[in-house]
Amino acid sequence: MKALVSLDFSDNQLSGTIPQSMAALNDLSSLNLSYNKLSGRFPTGKQLQTLIDPSIYAGNRDLCGEYLPNNCSNPENPPATRSKNKYKKANGLRKVWFYLDITCGFATGFWGIIGVLAFKKEWRRKLFMIAEVTMDKVYVAVAVKISKIKRSREA
Repeated sequence: MKALVSLDFSDNQLSGTIPQSMAALNDLSSLNLSYNKLSGRFPTGKQLQTLIDPSIYAGNRDLCGEYLPNNCSNPENPPATRSKNKYKKANGLRKVWFYLDITCGFATGFWGIIGVLAFKKEWRRKLFMIAEVTMDKVYVAVAVKISKIKRSREA
């Protein structure tokens, strides 16, 4: 792995920090980490210092380092930390809205049917008549099949 010459992880939805062990890749001459969700400080190393083209890091909004648009001036609070907190708050709000939508949809559908049946006597009777006729048809069909199976076994 230390003899790796080229590495392309572009457009892979990778997230998190870049491991410091990448600094040990001494033969690396081509690197592309663009358009992922990488965050934190870019590792420093002898060979990584030669990869100064900003396009190989493009699309990683929370990545910071010497050759990147984001400066890591505050090592305790890199840009990724602020972004993760904002994401957690937004994600929590999405979950609340999701469950609220599901609950409202269920209540509307359930009470839309049950409410109508509770107040419309004719509809309720018609529904139970349809259910009774359907159950009778199913019972007859099953009884006929069972009798055919019994006859075929006797023959």
